[in-house]
Amino acid sequence: MPAIEVSGHAVEYQQWGSGPDLVLVHSLLTDASVFEGIAPVLAASRRVTALNLPGYGASAARPLDSIAGYAAFLRAALDALALPDGTDLFANGFGAFVATVFALDNPGRIRRLVVADVNAGFPEAGRIPFGMMAGKVTEGGMETVLDAAIGRMFPEPFQQANPAVVADRKRRLATADPAAFARACRALAALDLVDRLPSLSLPVTVLCGELDRTTPPELAERMAALIPGARYAAIPGSGHCPMLEQPAALVALVEGALA
Repeated sequence: MPAIEVSGHAVEYQQWGSGPDLVLVHSLLTDASVFEGIAPVLAASRRVTALNLPGYGASAARPLDSIAGYAAFLRAALDALALPDGTDLFANGFGAFVATVFALDNPGRIRRLVVADVNAGFPEAGRIPFGMMAGKVTEGGMETVLDAAIGRMFPEPFQQANPAVVADRKRRLATADPAAFARACRALAALDLVDRLPSLSLPVTVLCGELDRTTPPELAERMAALIPGARYAAIPGSGHCPMLEQPAALVALVEGALA
């Protein structure tokens, strides 16, 4: 994957197709390679750009301690790539939180927002695992959280039926920068968007895997209800990673939201 320099730091990205722009942002537990199966399909009628967040792939780690900081990074990356106002944005998991804050902080910069497996903020019990993962990687590196990450990403039946996918995801996540991962965990645990979401004024579609235990559907649906005019749709048979679990269904939902 090529890389560009953004504020003195490398940012790895990949592009497919041509036409109106669509940007893809990955989750805490994946990297931009997770989009390689769906990006060429989405690129049939548009230019699709996927980028690695700081500390993933060849994107340099940065001392970002809040989701707002990641949103500012995303703005700088889109500007460096010369992506125009009116770009569409699809994001999953952690990336969906970043994309939502990006939309709130940069009105008019994007045209339509599609987010999957996200919520307005985790309840107290839901924040605990992020603190635990942050502590583990700080003390022992990424290897200490790989099994837990896979458990949060994929339902057990998917894991059993797709051992090669599980092994590939573990291998890729193992290369993430531990300090960047820990900062992202803590930033995610601290986020609360309940009071800000009613001010979103662009078309928003919220998706969620019906089997997602990391960001349960009821929380995603509640988030959609806070956004004026937002649409909500469940992804049948999917956990937290629809790009790998239900790619065809995800593409259909994204295409429908961007039609």
